[in-house]
Amino acid sequence: MGNQMDKLSHLSYAEVPTVDPNGVDTEEGPRIGVSYIFSNDDDELEDGCAVDGTAKDPNQEEKQYDQRDEVECAVYNRDECIYEKSVKSASLEVYSPENLLNKCKAGDLVEFVATGQYPHWAVYVGDFQVVHLHRAEVKNSFLTDASQGRRCRIVNDLYKFKALGPDMVVQSAMEQVGLKDQELSWRNSECFAAWCRFGKREFKMGGEIRIGKQPYRLKIFMSDKHSHVLEFQSLEDMVMEKRRNDHLGRTAVLQELATHFNSVEEIKSEPDAD
Repeated sequence: MGNQMDKLSHLSYAEVPTVDPNGVDTEEGPRIGVSYIFSNDDDELEDGCAVDGTAKDPNQEEKQYDQRDEVECAVYNRDECIYEKSVKSASLEVYSPENLLNKCKAGDLVEFVATGQYPHWAVYVGDFQVVHLHRAEVKNSFLTDASQGRRCRIVNDLYKFKALGPDMVVQSAMEQVGLKDQELSWRNSECFAAWCRFGKREFKMGGEIRIGKQPYRLKIFMSDKHSHVLEFQSLEDMVMEKRRNDHLGRTAVLQELATHFNSVEEIKSEPDAD
């Protein structure tokens, strides 16, 4: 289906188009768009491997999930907020898989989270089961199995799009079960689950043409008074960067941004070459 994608590493913040958090663009002239092609992040971590790909020490205690390391952010499509994750606007409380089962309804979006891992998304389809994209295949699994020991929560309200009816969400998910590899139209579990719930083609690979000015802005909240904004040409590109930040955690993301800002200041302070 022509979905083969070359694996490219993440571009540094110096290469990502940015805008002033207050909406003031200080650059003159047209902004050059940047297209992003990412690998399937759900396939990068194998069972029994640490984040860096090395084998885990079976005697090492698993790091507990820490809600304080959540990266708070908002996403805008032009002037419309289409996603927001903030401790002030939504509950980020997580549960054990067994406890979450008592709260789930068919059509709900479920997010599995763990320190140092990409978040894993699934669609709850009833009867204790979810449908999810895992290792380049859409699978129907028991929620407790899909969790792989991670904490989890319902995330219906993170995206601000209007949801399809529960029956349609479940049908959309179940119809994809068994698809794998080049049959897939999604590069990660979040895009797949969100597509099932909202039905928007923008979550699919190639769902938008990546030309012209970037209509999507990812606003990362660094503190109550400071934020940093990145621009993207497609919703899928933005989701991949947001997930990378979730994987790193708040502390690492803020350190990365601080390093970038320091390097920019150093460049500005250098005398012009003759």
